[in-house]
Amino acid sequence: MSRRFRPLLPFLVLLLVWQGGAGLHLLPAFILPSPGTVLQALWTDRVLLASHGLITLGEVALGFASGALLGVGFAILMMMSPVARMNLRPLLNASQAVPVFVLAPILTLWFGYGMAPKVVMTILLVFFPIASGLLDGMLSTPQQSLDLARIARASRWRELLWLRLPHALPHLAASIRIAVTYAPTGAVIGEWIGSSRGLGYLMLMANARSRIALMFAALILIVAMTLILHRLADYLLRRVLSD
Repeated sequence: MSRRFRPLLPFLVLLLVWQGGAGLHLLPAFILPSPGTVLQALWTDRVLLASHGLITLGEVALGFASGALLGVGFAILMMMSPVARMNLRPLLNASQAVPVFVLAPILTLWFGYGMAPKVVMTILLVFFPIASGLLDGMLSTPQQSLDLARIARASRWRELLWLRLPHALPHLAASIRIAVTYAPTGAVIGEWIGSSRGLGYLMLMANARSRIALMFAALILIVAMTLILHRLADYLLRRVLSD
């Protein structure tokens, strides 16, 4: 098999196992529809899926962009202010002890059933890996480089812009690759808790109406969206870091 198509091999194996399980009727069709039935739903309900998919994609894009900007800003604040780092970094780490998913009902209560709670949920999932990864990257700048900058009497901002941030770019890139896969999860969980639009809502509606093939079709779109966003982020980061 060509190296270009080798990453598709696990998906082909999964598809064959799925088809085999459905063909042998190991589970009832209302629990595990066949791949052909799901593909038919993808085509038949393509307009419905596209309209809800665009809503989810908008939530993901807005939440990821906001979370990334907040994460970068928060990391720079902690880097430039030892007092802020001493007081805020323990809170940043302790915040991961609370599962973000349990906050979804509270966010829906506070922000209603529109786009806002889904965007906030996405921000919460994106914020930590980017802020933590960038800060760790800046703090790991080689001491020899920092000593040379101080000998040259470079200001802290010059030190940040010319030494710490460039050194931390690989750490930031790794964090972005992780965060971009979390972003759709945040939006969909928000839609499950309370929404009237989006792929998460469509999955719940399809399940309630026993349209299981449509529910699987929405799930496939969510997975495809996550994979495409990851590949897109990886491609853009490689281009930026190679220049």
